[in-house]
Amino acid sequence: MVPMGRTLLVVASLIALSPAAAQPADPNAVDLVLTSGKILTLDARATVAEALAVRGGTIIAVGTDAAIKPMAGPQTRVVDLAGRTVVPGLIDTHAHFKAAGMADYVVNMGRVRSVADALEAIKAFALKKKPGEWIVGSAWHPPSQLAEKRYLTRAEIDSVAPNNPVYLRTVGHFSMANSLALQQAGIDKATKDPSGGSFERDASGELTGLLVETAIGRVESAVPPWSDDDEIRQFKIAEGVLNSFGITSVVEGATEPRDIRTLQKIASRGEATVRVGMMYRPEPPAELSAWEAIIRGNGVSSGFGDDWLRFAGIKIFYDGGMTLKTALMRNVYPESHDDYRGIAQQTPERLKQLVSICNTYDWRVGIHVVGDRAIDHALDAFEAADKEKSIRDRRFILIHASTIRPEQMERARRLGVRVDFQNVFMWDKAATVERFLGRATADRAVPTRTLIDTLGMDSLGAGTDFPVNPINPFLNMYVMITRKDPNGTVYGASEAITREQALRLYTSSASRYMFDEGRKGSLEVGKMADLVVLSADLLTVPDEQIRDIKADMTFVGGKLVFQR
Repeated sequence: MVPMGRTLLVVASLIALSPAAAQPADPNAVDLVLTSGKILTLDARATVAEALAVRGGTIIAVGTDAAIKPMAGPQTRVVDLAGRTVVPGLIDTHAHFKAAGMADYVVNMGRVRSVADALEAIKAFALKKKPGEWIVGSAWHPPSQLAEKRYLTRAEIDSVAPNNPVYLRTVGHFSMANSLALQQAGIDKATKDPSGGSFERDASGELTGLLVETAIGRVESAVPPWSDDDEIRQFKIAEGVLNSFGITSVVEGATEPRDIRTLQKIASRGEATVRVGMMYRPEPPAELSAWEAIIRGNGVSSGFGDDWLRFAGIKIFYDGGMTLKTALMRNVYPESHDDYRGIAQQTPERLKQLVSICNTYDWRVGIHVVGDRAIDHALDAFEAADKEKSIRDRRFILIHASTIRPEQMERARRLGVRVDFQNVFMWDKAATVERFLGRATADRAVPTRTLIDTLGMDSLGAGTDFPVNPINPFLNMYVMITRKDPNGTVYGASEAITREQALRLYTSSASRYMFDEGRKGSLEVGKMADLVVLSADLLTVPDEQIRDIKADMTFVGGKLVFQR
């Protein structure tokens, strides 16, 4: 890759939008001009420019102030960057971003640091509720977050909210419920565990309130849904939050039907400020014929939609997480006394069947896999599907792949499979990974440099898995570049990458997730004018200041959607 230099290069003056484009440009038609900045185009040559012009939501010129300034007319918005850095709009390739709009609706568990803190937060929220009203918690991660390194019990939650059903989600794979919530879901000590999950019990056989994997849905389905107006408000707030971090596109990591309807309403009203790729997540039914009916649907498949809202593929869960001690691993977990290697939500053979059916109906598949054994099974499923109908140009996805090994990377490369990972897991959860899986595994987790060397930048993208981790892209890039956790401990120093590579994983590389590399991801003539003005230059600030970079202005399609 060509190092990013300071040489100013005029890429072009106008894009040929129509036969009239051959004539001198009409300055009055230019909507936006940025001048006097350091514009990191992230094109193939890593060009740096001074100025940029936008018309009709599209970049029409990139180059010097001298070339661009005369294009501004009386109606043009002109932004003097005063030397600030501009980058393409950031793309988070895996987030559950609705959570960013839930502050008014759920107990905020993100800041609690002890069992006492957690119970106090629930108690305070319960005081605002009438008896019988449900209380739902935001996503959080008790094993790494709480001083006690454990989940809350049913009895503890009952002690602070005895008159309300309480349901506490976590970052996934586990949830907690109090007695009233279990009662309303029809669960008692005689209830049998579902396949692939469990209602955890204490030594006397009493329910502890902890729900594992497939058991979660039993209580989740009992929680009353939000109103349509609430759903729209939640997503609109969330899009504004993403814009405030410079995020202009996102892949929604597990999209449910109601989410799709809500996002469609927002986009159809012209109110969307983030471009959304949807990983549709149907819950696999017991019968394969029912799964086939879902996937066949009405004929829609991956890629259906527009620039604001589009199907990215089908999301299938397979194993758990390395921060939850549920990732499916080749080796037995350290200190395990029962040959424990993690969990799988279905058999490898069933996974092959699910993927095969998706492939038959032209759906791209992304599989949630964290452990190396789970990655083996996912690659087996992709290889089997490829023999039936080629997947090689369709960018099937290993989602997370946190413990992927070099030989697995080679298998993915041969199949044209993407890996979309989240380095930020190793921020506040690195010590938990080390505790559950050992230091050697923690050091090789999210092996970013090896992934780049093996698969190449075009087959990779970076995300956060928000709300499991912070949505802040600059924190994520900091972890990629330094491999440090909050205590300054470095995990896997040899897997650190350059600043330009980190930025490309959020822009030019990430755009390929949705096959949009010709439309966005770099600031070039003819591409959508999605861009961010930064508070500091990502390429030159000291390492420890990278995570503090802010988005000063965010533009989507040339329109200002956020200004600090």
